[in-house]
Amino acid sequence: MSTSRRRLAILGTGNIGSAIARGLVGARLFAPAEISLTRRSLTALEEFRDAGFLVGTDNAAATAGADIIILAVTPQQLNGLLHEIKGVVDRARHTLVSVVSGASISAIRSGVESEVPIIRVMPNTAIAIRESMTCIAGGDAPAERVQEVCRLFDSLGRTLVIDEAHMIPATALCACGIAFFLRAIRAASQGGIEIGFHAEDALLMAAQTARGAATLLAEAGSHPESEVDKVTTPQGCTISGLNQMEHHGFSSALIRGIVTSAEKAAVLYSPKGA
Repeated sequence: MSTSRRRLAILGTGNIGSAIARGLVGARLFAPAEISLTRRSLTALEEFRDAGFLVGTDNAAATAGADIIILAVTPQQLNGLLHEIKGVVDRARHTLVSVVSGASISAIRSGVESEVPIIRVMPNTAIAIRESMTCIAGGDAPAERVQEVCRLFDSLGRTLVIDEAHMIPATALCACGIAFFLRAIRAASQGGIEIGFHAEDALLMAAQTARGAATLLAEAGSHPESEVDKVTTPQGCTISGLNQMEHHGFSSALIRGIVTSAEKAAVLYSPKGA
């Protein structure tokens, strides 16, 4: 099944950790038995154990048995995790991949007290269906380690290598952003209900329409406004609807939401925290 010769550990298998595990197995890059998952409560990992993943609560043991270590705990839990694993981190063997919002490479390096390669990655939950937008910052990690991580996440959607200074904005636009677009689709489906469609039909129509709009941009390379211009006609129904949304602050609300999320993401992690 697997095309990988390296073992992987995901430390902190919450929503994003679970999504990464499912995505990597779905992409056939790893077999379940090549992935170790940890969480404080094993009850939450029962479905993964039944699927053949290695599960446990010992982060140090999982780290010692893997080559690529994905740090997927909350920002508040990161310092404790780094303390647990610093004694087993091997700079020659390991690559640490952090999906922890706000935690810099330098802070993680200080926590593990090692020159191990550290790469920051910011995916979103669509990684479970291999449709994530994932931003990657390699810092001073060797190019081959960064390329290896890129190959992993390329199989789970689209990737973009960015400067580490842009990881906080990437968190807001991509990781938080998926919730913003989901809320927009939900709102569109509610509008569909109000104009006469059953709820399940309205949601299908809204979701597929959003998918088509996104594909026009991602696959065809179009600009949003050029596609908008194709739909709007003088005195037409589309421009009337767009203008009504803008009168109520649709674009400005979305922009402000992204900026606010970025501001919050910047203060989620403290190197001095417990």
